[in-house]
Amino acid sequence: MRRFGAVVVGAGPAGMSAALYLARFGINTALVEQLAPGGLLLQTSAVENYPGFPKGIQGYELADFMSEQLSPYTNLSRIQGGLSEFKIAEGRKLLHIDDEWLEADAVIICSGVRYRKLGLPNEDFLLGRGISHCALCDGNFFKGQIVGVAGGGNSAVGESLHLAKIVSRLHLIHRRDAFRAAPFEVDRIKQTTNIVFELNTIITALHGEKQLEGISLKRLDTGKEEFLPLDGLFVFVGFDPVSGFLPEEISRDSQGFIVTDTEMRTNIPGIFAAGDIRAKLCRQIVTAVGEGATAANAVNIYLEHAHG
Repeated sequence: MRRFGAVVVGAGPAGMSAALYLARFGINTALVEQLAPGGLLLQTSAVENYPGFPKGIQGYELADFMSEQLSPYTNLSRIQGGLSEFKIAEGRKLLHIDDEWLEADAVIICSGVRYRKLGLPNEDFLLGRGISHCALCDGNFFKGQIVGVAGGGNSAVGESLHLAKIVSRLHLIHRRDAFRAAPFEVDRIKQTTNIVFELNTIITALHGEKQLEGISLKRLDTGKEEFLPLDGLFVFVGFDPVSGFLPEEISRDSQGFIVTDTEMRTNIPGIFAAGDIRAKLCRQIVTAVGEGATAANAVNIYLEHAHG
């Protein structure tokens, strides 16, 4: 069993920021990530609101820069693997990563979120067969075709702008009569001629036995239902926390997001959380990075007092 001063779970923007600060504090740290560093950044096309990049930057490029910045630190171990169990036993924090256990004095949970599903029959089967949660990954498969985007927030609107450059027509489907995205982004989609707004509308069914062929729509203002032929559907209707591995003792809100104070401390001493996994209103790259730094600072203070 390897022992660390701190273990960071998740290498998205919050996790990489936390790991950077912990390493600079001189703390023996492990950064655990199941896939590639970056988290949802790797599924984001253009990032146009991150300070320091006035012309914007691709999500994967920003992830690469963050990951590269960690390279010089010899007190940082980067562990690739899935976290299957997290136990708190007599104050010890034990994490099961693939085939080994890690012990830590402090843990920062930065496990992030996953895109929420529509919850319709056949949805899991059609994922990758016309349904996607990643415009950057899959957009080019639908070049010159007709697609739909479900959602009305920043992700839905931003990814629609990316897709509109590739597809022939895009139906933006939102259950409300106005978008929740930033007004600047909404103005941009209103000026994009191949985007059709389907407001006050919900998706009630997915059609296609081998591949998505279309969807059923219901107009909430009139009750009218209709079939819309589509080649692809991109779903951005919110997020669910990646929190299934968490010990029951850690406080969460009704949706499963971790509750912390302003210093990213949970209700369990020595356990912290940062980034999209936290219960909060604003989920942005820049807030995740700041929270990662704040959590690392709180860990440093915690360890000084614990060892003092």
